[in-house]
Amino acid sequence: MIEDMIPIGLDDYIKFNCCSKNVCFNECCRDLSQALTPYDILRLKNNLEISSQIFLKKYTSMHYGPESGLPIVEFKPNPGTGHECPFVTEKGCAVYEDRPASCRMYPLARAVAKTRETGGLTEFFALIEEPHCKGFRNETKETVGEWLQSQDVRMHNKHNDKLIEIISLKNKMLPGMLEGIQSDQFYLALYDLDEFRQQIFTGDLLKDLKVSKEMMDQIQKDDEALLGFGITWVKYMLFGIEITL
Repeated sequence: MIEDMIPIGLDDYIKFNCCSKNVCFNECCRDLSQALTPYDILRLKNNLEISSQIFLKKYTSMHYGPESGLPIVEFKPNPGTGHECPFVTEKGCAVYEDRPASCRMYPLARAVAKTRETGGLTEFFALIEEPHCKGFRNETKETVGEWLQSQDVRMHNKHNDKLIEIISLKNKMLPGMLEGIQSDQFYLALYDLDEFRQQIFTGDLLKDLKVSKEMMDQIQKDDEALLGFGITWVKYMLFGIEITL
């Protein structure tokens, strides 16, 4: 499928409205090839009230990014359903409140670049116009910034952007595909959060590290804190960056 990507700014108005009255309703959830971020999985497994391990086994498959060489998790393809999202129903998304970031962003694409001078991140947006989508026929009075706010995507972007440093370090220090124990460590700490927590508190995963009691209390109770710690742990295990918590 050919997609037209049209650059667009935060203050530009977006001519788009997705609703159940559109004749294309749910079409964007079919013939799906969708990568999931660690934060996407955190939200989805909690929505379903299952462990990360069960979620990953039941709903996802893994491959390696051709450019990053890092493990990438996506919804498990199912030709029997036309490769549709496992959570799409006739009435819409069954996990709407915790849908992935890419679903929230649609029909926008977001790219992030790190500024050399300040180390800060700059956002870039583009509008994706696909032939099947009829939402572009509907007039709205929302800017891109207002649309993003209405889709509650801020927390997804906040957590997803933390991966940028890992990708940058990986490209510099470990070119090629991440394999063996390093790949397992990346997958464990970022995707399989509940198993990561289990190994922290019942195993010797942190035996050589000094982690404050306050941080240990946070990661025992809070999945978001655990994911943040997982990113820090991965940087230590893969690149030798000291943990200071």
